[in-house]
Amino acid sequence: MESAKPGRGFWVTTAILALIALGGVLYFWMIPTVEPWLPPEGGHPGDQVDWLFRFMASSAAVLYTFVLGYIIYFAIAYRRHKSDPDDALGVNVHDNNKLELTWTVVPLLFVLLLSVLSIRIWYALQVQPNNGLVVESIGRQWYFTFRYPGVNGEVTDEMHLPVGVPVTLNVTSQDVIHSFWVPDMRLKADMIPGMINTLRFTPTRVGRYKIICTEFCGTGHSTMDKQIMVVQPAAQYQVWYRGWQMRNANASNAIPTVTSGAISLAGGNVAAGKALFSQKCSACHALGPFTQRIVGPGLLGVLHDPTHPNLVDGDPATTANVAKILQNGYTGSIGHMPNQAQNGLSNKDIANLVAYLNTLK
Repeated sequence: MESAKPGRGFWVTTAILALIALGGVLYFWMIPTVEPWLPPEGGHPGDQVDWLFRFMASSAAVLYTFVLGYIIYFAIAYRRHKSDPDDALGVNVHDNNKLELTWTVVPLLFVLLLSVLSIRIWYALQVQPNNGLVVESIGRQWYFTFRYPGVNGEVTDEMHLPVGVPVTLNVTSQDVIHSFWVPDMRLKADMIPGMINTLRFTPTRVGRYKIICTEFCGTGHSTMDKQIMVVQPAAQYQVWYRGWQMRNANASNAIPTVTSGAISLAGGNVAAGKALFSQKCSACHALGPFTQRIVGPGLLGVLHDPTHPNLVDGDPATTANVAKILQNGYTGSIGHMPNQAQNGLSNKDIANLVAYLNTLK
């Protein structure tokens, strides 16, 4: 019977594998200078996404190198020789608690570390304030359109953004499921009819970046890679922006500008609010008790329910506080409530919705 203790060959093999693994780590941390196929970072948090990619790729290189290397080494070192009798036994190794504990704990710790790093990046994206520029993109068969605050109608060719300005991009779809992806920004989101997904980033590099649909959306899907995101200096962006304001002066459907102060609720129209509720709110909120959830809670009696005197953000259930949630949105354990711009609500719309909700008893 052969010895179970690793010999000189094992340690030589380990040293060789360590050098190969180190080469893999260096390779992935030198990207993109080594591999030109990796597009340059066009904005933040592209740097964080690239860091996470390099960490995962280099970790995978180390793991793959040692696992494959040891499989090959042990297959050779402990192979059956022609001179061995037919009933020869191999290395008798079993019930090695230290070994089993090692290959359980080490992967567990790595997965936990990867989870923490990933969640930190994701959480930073989700909790960024909705400051800067708010833009909406709508996926259609087979092109993208864009909506800007203060610009009537839709921009139908290129998407323009000022460099260095934080962007909140809300994406949705008019018809089928699309997906909005700009490789240089390292962010992607599905465009789903009736749902708004949000991408937050800050363009940091002037340039022209391709927009690609990555969700098969019909026979024209392959053509949805022709439009461009143009990142330009603020002065050039303002020239483009004013040009579209003039071009679409007589169009409708502008994104309301988010109001920073409290919204006046005087003159809210109940009938208009009821119509708005069916258009904007009924996909996520039922006209039932608080516990009757669709996505968010039921809103029957939201301002008159003694069993739920507070709103989801902890504030008292008053008309002003309901208006504040409609204005600023809310993110918590119960889910995500889009803000005024994401829902396309004007100040008057909010007043009308609050007036309607106040009648639900």
